[in-house]
Amino acid sequence: MEFLERFDLGMILLQYVVLLFSLCFHEAAHAWMAYRRGDHTAYMLGRVTMNPKAHVDPIGTVLFPLLQFFAAVPLIGWAKPVPVNMHNLRNPVRDQMFISAAGPGSNFLLGSICTLLLLVLKAVSPAANISLYHLVATMTISKEHVFWGPVAGFLFFGMIINFALALFNLIPIPPLDGHWILAGFLRGPALEALEAIKPYGFIVLYALMFFGLLRFVFWPIYLLLNLIF
Repeated sequence: MEFLERFDLGMILLQYVVLLFSLCFHEAAHAWMAYRRGDHTAYMLGRVTMNPKAHVDPIGTVLFPLLQFFAAVPLIGWAKPVPVNMHNLRNPVRDQMFISAAGPGSNFLLGSICTLLLLVLKAVSPAANISLYHLVATMTISKEHVFWGPVAGFLFFGMIINFALALFNLIPIPPLDGHWILAGFLRGPALEALEAIKPYGFIVLYALMFFGLLRFVFWPIYLLLNLIF
């Protein structure tokens, strides 16, 4: 019981709902863009949907976020990759860039919408403003504002998690989306060098996490928080 008391289960559930929604939106955006670019593979597999059953990955969508909860680190994860048949694309190199950029782009869109709504709430609702500052200061939902507390929490974490997902996925390291975007600009030895690190991509990412270097990737989020609060 003492172990559980250290965690606000309501906050955990709220963050996980936001993460799950954001991951589904990310993968559905990939699938939709692939469909628009001529590859119907993901569409035929039912991936152009917000249904979590189509996107959940047991490790990236369940286990990894759970471990982060109990390790008290920022929440991030991944869903099942969207399959793309390059032979169906009209311009494989260019279209793969568009497909890859659609995922982070969708998260930037959601994060921007949440940010805008937070600013509106801060301006028009004193109760929402109080709930939001309570959340930022204590990382708990205000029990005095049973409506605005969860609303502020959903928008706040919608902003943080979506911008974090977008920035993380833009890192140009395999298998992240940024790798495919960068690959579209490279040719010859530079492209070969990027492809050569594919087998070691996860090792490089874990090293970045272990040495705390990802904080430099997420610095725009810290800057945004300072500007808002």
